[in-house]
Amino acid sequence: MKLQCDVEVVNRMLPSFGMKSRGKGTRAVLSIGKHADKTNQRNTIYMMICTAKDRAGSKYKLKDNIEKFFTWFVEEGKATVRLKEPAVDICLSKADANSLKNFLSAARLADRGSDASSLPLSTLTPVRARDVEQPKKKLTIVSKKDYPLTSCFPYSLEQLQVSYCKLSRVDMRMLSLKALRKLDLSNNHIKKLPATIGDLACLSELVLHNNHLEAFSEALCLSTLQRTLQLLDLSQNRLQSLPAQFCQLKELVNLKLDDNKLVCLPFHVGRLSKLRFLSAAHNQLAMLPSDFRKLSLENLDLFGNPFVQPNPLDHMMKLTFPLPLQEMASRAVANLRLPYGPHLIPAHLCRDLEVAKLCDCGRVCINFYIKTAVSMNLHQVSHTVVLVDDMGGTDAPVQQHYCSLSCYSEFLDNSLQRGIR
Repeated sequence: MKLQCDVEVVNRMLPSFGMKSRGKGTRAVLSIGKHADKTNQRNTIYMMICTAKDRAGSKYKLKDNIEKFFTWFVEEGKATVRLKEPAVDICLSKADANSLKNFLSAARLADRGSDASSLPLSTLTPVRARDVEQPKKKLTIVSKKDYPLTSCFPYSLEQLQVSYCKLSRVDMRMLSLKALRKLDLSNNHIKKLPATIGDLACLSELVLHNNHLEAFSEALCLSTLQRTLQLLDLSQNRLQSLPAQFCQLKELVNLKLDDNKLVCLPFHVGRLSKLRFLSAAHNQLAMLPSDFRKLSLENLDLFGNPFVQPNPLDHMMKLTFPLPLQEMASRAVANLRLPYGPHLIPAHLCRDLEVAKLCDCGRVCINFYIKTAVSMNLHQVSHTVVLVDDMGGTDAPVQQHYCSLSCYSEFLDNSLQRGIR
C-alpha cells in the first residue's frame, strides 16, 4: 500500500521545549509493508515515509502504536495519524481522498495486528527521485517533438500550454486534468471542441487563438464553464456566429473574437454583466445587437468591421395586422413577466421568449416588429474605445426594434426634428 501526498511529521514534545513545528508539508511517498525487526528477528509491519531529502525513508512501527486517527477532513485529502512511540503526529495533506481512505484503513488494520496476508502490503524500498518531486503546476510545450505521445500529463497541472504542435483535435488526456485553471491551445489546427472541456471544473482561462474552429457549441455554454470561465480567446478562427446560449458564460471578463467571420454578436450579449474587455476587430459585423447598450466595458475594439451607415428610413418590416394570437400571447407573457418554462408551454415558445426584443416604448415584441439601426457612440458602453475606422470614428450602428407603427412613427418624427435642429 503506497500513498503520494504532502507530509509533515510533528514532534509533540516540541512545545515543552518552547519550539514550534515548521507548519509546512513536504512531498512524500508513504508505504505500509513488512520489515525484519533486528531485536526479535520477526517481520513487523511498518509505515515508511520517503521524501526528496530522505529517499531511503524513515520507518514507524504500526502494531499497537497508533494512538488516534484524525479524519475530519479526509474528503479534502487531509488526515493525521498520532503515534504513541515516538510521540509524533504524521500530518497528511494534498492526497487523493479515496487513496487516503484506503491507506488509513490499512494502517488501522496493521495497528490492530490483523493477519499480514489480509493487508495490501508494499515492499519497503527507497523511492525514485521523480516520485517525491513537488507536483508540477505549469507545463509549456511549443514544439511537436516535445509533445508527450506515450506518457500522461502531470495530474497536478494548473496551467497547460500546447502551441505549434499541429493538433487537429483536443487530446482527451488533457480533459482528465481536474486542477487545470488555464488551457492554452493556440496556434494549432483544431476544428472542433469536445463538450467534455466543460467538465474541467476549475477552468478560468481558455485560449484557442489561431485555430480552425468553425463553431462554439451550445453544450460548452451550458456546462460548468458558466461558473468558472473568465477569459476566452477565440481570435483568428473561422467562426461565423455564436450560439444564443453563449451569454450563459456570465463570469466572462475578457472576450477576444478578432479575425473571424462573425456577421453578428449574440443577441443577449448585454447579459455578460462582468465583461470588461471585448475585442471583435476584423469581422463581418454590419451592426450591433440592441442588447449591446447594456454592457459596461473598460476596453472595446471593433476596428475593421463593415458597419452600415444608419438611416432612420431604412427598415425591415415584420408586422402583420392584426397581430397573430401567438404573438399577442407571447408579448403578454413577457410584458407581465409571467413565469414560463418547458413544463408550462412548448419549448419552441420558450426559445422565442428568450430572444424577445425591447421597443423604445418599454414593451416587448417577439417575432413581429419593425427593425432599423441607430447610431451609438461606443463611449456610452466603454471607457476606452479603439477607433472603429480609419476616419477616427467611435460611433457604430445598433439594432433597434419597434413593436408597432406608432412607435416607429414617433422615432421618425424625433429623428426628423433632430435633423432640422
